[in-house]
Amino acid sequence: MVEATGRITLWGIEVFLAIAEERSISVAARRLGASASAVSQQLSNLEAGLGAGLVDRSARPLSLTPAGDLFRRRAQAIVGEAEQARAELARADLARLTRFRLGMIEDFDADVTPRLLAQMATSLTETRFLLETGASHRLTDQLDARALDVIVAAEIGAAADWMEVHPLLEEPFVAAVPRGTGTGLDSLANLPLILYTPRHYMGRQIAEHLARQNLTLAHRFEIDSYHAIMAMVASGAGWTILTPLGVLRALRFVDAVDIAPLPFAPLSRRITLSARKGVLADMPGDLAARLKPLLAELIVTPAVARYPFLEASLRLL
Repeated sequence: MVEATGRITLWGIEVFLAIAEERSISVAARRLGASASAVSQQLSNLEAGLGAGLVDRSARPLSLTPAGDLFRRRAQAIVGEAEQARAELARADLARLTRFRLGMIEDFDADVTPRLLAQMATSLTETRFLLETGASHRLTDQLDARALDVIVAAEIGAAADWMEVHPLLEEPFVAAVPRGTGTGLDSLANLPLILYTPRHYMGRQIAEHLARQNLTLAHRFEIDSYHAIMAMVASGAGWTILTPLGVLRALRFVDAVDIAPLPFAPLSRRITLSARKGVLADMPGDLAARLKPLLAELIVTPAVARYPFLEASLRLL
């Protein structure tokens, strides 16, 4: 491939936006599926084409120069128009869609996501799929930055006016306690609470709900791994508050753990599919319709079979 040295290309602009968001060439390269050297070269080519330095490479993390800050707004508009053009050209026949960037919460890694991608690949035979997994707030930020086309994530507040949102699943928060401990507050009074980290939105939801109940529960651990949390509960080190999706991701530990409704006021969250309004026509709605049977088969049915008390609160929307 001939390098377009000194020319402004759409790929170079997309690379610049990824670097601007990630503040790291290597992280941007992983996100884009390219080598760090190729990403660095694209940035250099773009800077040469514009006649201005955009990124201060000496800063850690990387920072934008004043010219980079100014160009970023234009770059977002350019990439947005390009995505709109791609979508408009593909609307008559989505099989012509050349690239699809999907963001999925990690809760679906083991089962839902592989099945969904396999189904989509069958119908979109000419499409290249780029998958990003991560926390809901991060996926939402990437959708906002036009780095993703569609995301499946937990609601993190009111939807922005540029988003179309398709509700998928509602799930309650549950208590996971060492087997045989008892699930009432009295039984748990002397057992530490193992908190899902408040660095993520779900952890903040839990902390805020406890505050609303005027509950101050002793805790020593704040952890961002379902597996680590459930392993500690199974070993008797404490109890936790998770969702059924979190419990199912750490299935190897459930035989040593009791799962029950929260021993205080209930709390739930919603999983939705979101996209930018008007960009992909009917595709987000069609994708949501494709996802619901998978969620019923892989999440709702097995969870309710294992924990019948979930029947009324773990439901498709």
